[in-house]
Amino acid sequence: MSTRIAILGGGVMGETLLSALIDAGHDVADLVVSEKLEARADELREKHDVEVTDNAEAVDGADVVLVVVKPQDVPALLEEIAPAVDADATVVSLAAGIRIATIESALPAGIAVVRAMPNTPALVGEGMFGISPGTSCSDERLDEVRQLLKTGGKVAIVDESGQDAVTAVSGSGPAYVFYLAEAMIDGGIEAGLDPETARTLATQTLVGAAKLLATSDDDAAELRRRVTSPNGTTAAAIETFDERGVHDALVAGVLAAARRSAELSGSP
Repeated sequence: MSTRIAILGGGVMGETLLSALIDAGHDVADLVVSEKLEARADELREKHDVEVTDNAEAVDGADVVLVVVKPQDVPALLEEIAPAVDADATVVSLAAGIRIATIESALPAGIAVVRAMPNTPALVGEGMFGISPGTSCSDERLDEVRQLLKTGGKVAIVDESGQDAVTAVSGSGPAYVFYLAEAMIDGGIEAGLDPETARTLATQTLVGAAKLLATSDDDAAELRRRVTSPNGTTAAAIETFDERGVHDALVAGVLAAARRSAELSGSP
């Protein structure tokens, strides 16, 4: 039996999920997108040969509803779809900071709700999604959502109380990596490299190191130690980082992001 999936919001992340589902083998006939901008709707129809309609029509008959609109647009969207969403549908919110209780209270009682935090590497199939089940979401429904989102990367199941930490580590995390890349590139240029070569070296080093970390049984600290010979070049860099408080600053930044996420979502 096929699963009908409605994607509410045809922006970058909405299209990313659409493309990932199509690439994973989902029949485009079972996919529908809602998009209020007609020019964008036409673009999605032409590019993906997918049905694009309004929110209420999109959720009618959908087994899974992916809410991929801006957080400030969620309340109005939920009010619009509440009368039309099927009682046995699963509603998945990818809107940052919107709590499960907020979604459940806006929909008919008993509808399965999942809160998800994506990140931008989903654009290249290497995303990280943290998902949390609502009060009416069964393990079976949660696993169905996990399998769907795996088409765009990896998925971790966390209690909703951990969503602020997920936001701080993986939701905002790509920016930390880009920040590090900026510094590596700038350092390479100051050391005498041309900008293009510095970018190539920094980018591939980050890609390779990330892959090594992802495939190794050793943790990040051990991998770092393995390439840090006493009195060597790497040791000189790490010692400077420690002197400047880089590690502590990064930890403090992650914690600041988590606190801000809690503030924005109204978490206690």
